[in-house]
Amino acid sequence: MRAIVLETPGRPLVPRSLPAPEPREGQVRITVRACGVCRTDLHIVDGDLPDPALPLVLGHQVVGVIDSVGEGVTERQTGLRVGVPWLGWTCGACRYCTTDRENLCPFARFTGYQVQGGFAESVVADARSCVQLPADAPDTEVAPLMCAGLIGWRCLKLAGEAPRLGIYGFGSAAHLVTQVARWQGREIYAFTRPGDERTQTFARDLGCAWAGGSDERPPVELDAAILFAPAGELVPVALAAVAPGGTVVCGEIHMSDIPGFPYELLWHERVVRSVANLTYADGREFMAIAPEVPVRTRVTTFPLERANDALDAMRSGSVEGSIVLEI
Repeated sequence: MRAIVLETPGRPLVPRSLPAPEPREGQVRITVRACGVCRTDLHIVDGDLPDPALPLVLGHQVVGVIDSVGEGVTERQTGLRVGVPWLGWTCGACRYCTTDRENLCPFARFTGYQVQGGFAESVVADARSCVQLPADAPDTEVAPLMCAGLIGWRCLKLAGEAPRLGIYGFGSAAHLVTQVARWQGREIYAFTRPGDERTQTFARDLGCAWAGGSDERPPVELDAAILFAPAGELVPVALAAVAPGGTVVCGEIHMSDIPGFPYELLWHERVVRSVANLTYADGREFMAIAPEVPVRTRVTTFPLERANDALDAMRSGSVEGSIVLEI
């Protein structure tokens, strides 16, 4: 099968011809149709996340059709279109897994990082992790929901009710969660790179009440803020923008160091919290809600062979919305 492989962090991905994987017990094999490109892929390529399973097929926003099932799989069958998210496998037995918090499983393994991912024609996945997809959603449009959408949904839940919500970093996850939050009746305040008028216009077109640079104060106090930008220096900025009792949710898997800030910013019961991965329930919840909104994905596609160009576009922020590889 065709695959694009990371052999050395810090170096471009390389095309390879690999044997098609065979599903083991509890697994399914999927013919990949599309795979989203995520900022986490950049963190792996750039060496920000340690010890990837090299040589590695990246990609954890996979959409495809099951073509083979392993022993013991009963809840999935061949011909079913599914998505494969970041959370690839959990032990099922630890105190987190047995309390529906498998996102915190200390033995968890992640798609496109510790297990092979979807920048390829075929992938195997734990049947439990596979998400059943809406029947009429195009492959390229639904692929970003597998991470940008799911992590955005988890961030939104952890932000609480928050009628006025700020979003710092207006990329793939932000443009999806904005649609859900607007559907819920919230006001959204978008923060972009300073001077990025193109993205600010994009945010306003999606219904944001205000859009400006991350160096600006919003016109109102926020009830909560979500950070999709991996910039630790934005944490005190967001804290200064939220009202007493407000929450700042850090949605990135990797972030630069958070600088020191005065206790006054945290006082009045403000909260800073992180989001780690997702639960199986998050997948079911979001896939039920997405068609109701309905969530529409702004997508720029690249062929599999141009995966490095897709990563460069992600790094530069030159693309609005999401980036997807067509397999």
